[in-house]
Amino acid sequence: MNSVLIAILVMVILSLCRLNVILALFIGALAGGLISGMGVNEVIGVFTGGIVNGAEIALSYALLGGFAALIAYSGITDVMVNKILSLLNASKTTKARVIAKVSIIATLLVISMISQNLVPVHIAFIPILIPPLISLFNELQLDRRLLAVVMTFGLTFTYAVLPFGYGQIFQNTIVTSFANAGVTIEFSDVAPNMIIPALGFVIGLILAFFYFRKPRKYLNKESDLSSERLTVSAKTIITAVIAILVTFIVQFFTDSMIFGALGGIMVFFLSMQFKWAELDRELVNGIKIMAYIGMVMLAANGFAGVITETEDVLPLVSSISGSLGNNKAFIVMGMMVVGLVVTIGIGSSFATLPIIGAIFVPMGAELGLSMAAIIAIVGTAGVLGDAGSPASDSTLGPTAGLNIDGQHDHIWDTCVPTFVFLNIPVVITGFIAGMIL
Repeated sequence: MNSVLIAILVMVILSLCRLNVILALFIGALAGGLISGMGVNEVIGVFTGGIVNGAEIALSYALLGGFAALIAYSGITDVMVNKILSLLNASKTTKARVIAKVSIIATLLVISMISQNLVPVHIAFIPILIPPLISLFNELQLDRRLLAVVMTFGLTFTYAVLPFGYGQIFQNTIVTSFANAGVTIEFSDVAPNMIIPALGFVIGLILAFFYFRKPRKYLNKESDLSSERLTVSAKTIITAVIAILVTFIVQFFTDSMIFGALGGIMVFFLSMQFKWAELDRELVNGIKIMAYIGMVMLAANGFAGVITETEDVLPLVSSISGSLGNNKAFIVMGMMVVGLVVTIGIGSSFATLPIIGAIFVPMGAELGLSMAAIIAIVGTAGVLGDAGSPASDSTLGPTAGLNIDGQHDHIWDTCVPTFVFLNIPVVITGFIAGMIL
């Protein structure tokens, strides 16, 4: 049995059984490493070494959590939430609540999408925007599973079809993967051939709207986002707005969530509108909130490091592909499944592309598939799994924001819904694209 497949299955099954995700990642890595022939000490060494690769994003989330706490402390979100709630209470109509729900979901969808392209801050907006709005979500009884699907849709659909920002990186990786396999394609060839596969994301999002349309009640728990609130003034609000702008501008020009968060934090400390001791307390509270997500990210990178070290990823792709014979439909569907499995384990579509491209490009050519079909298959196999993977920042990000009060489970409320409503439809549309292009 392939060690990579064993590692991924163990990790996924334990996670679904509600074992802590960090423990599931470590046990899965240990099982896969031992089966591949690595010793216990070697597995631990590789796992520990892999953690280093996740240090930057873990620190980014910690600082963004602290920054989110400072934003909440400033009172700017209270003003916005209270204003919306007062309008809802004043109208007291079902129509007003529906309009509010639709407006929030639509805004969240747009922000998630532009975070990949127009303003490429990726998941940095989630810890800043979502936690302060939890009380509003509770009042409207919005199902957070739907919000998780909406955000993950924006984080994955956008880079699959739009050749800007992270989409440019993803699609350039496809071009490079083809070049490494000895086939030359143009960058402009990728996006048009990803349209049919990407329709699966749209279909899944529509189905999620329908399935999660009913109100879901949550307890109005006090989160630790901020223990106290200041008396809101025009100066504190202006400071918060400037801090948010600085955060996004710094990240945009430095491509660093760490320095973006630091820039926003320093605006609060240098504004002279707050006592430094109080700001420090709130900052530490916010960092604590995001500490768990950071730990999961570190463990996920350790898990990915062990999977890579086993050198069983390519044999997995080859063995599954080789066992499908010359049946075009079986091979195309097999490619989809392989991409899904590998990405769920690695947690990154971008890292999956070079692995599957090395096998799928020559295989598709040998099968007589058109170049358009091969591009669609490789792109689809690459993008699959990012939604639904416990180790992906496309699922960890939404969980970081929605679980601020401990009422949103990473596996059952983020990973399972995004897997069902985003991955499964894309498998189908990707298969269709591979067959008809």
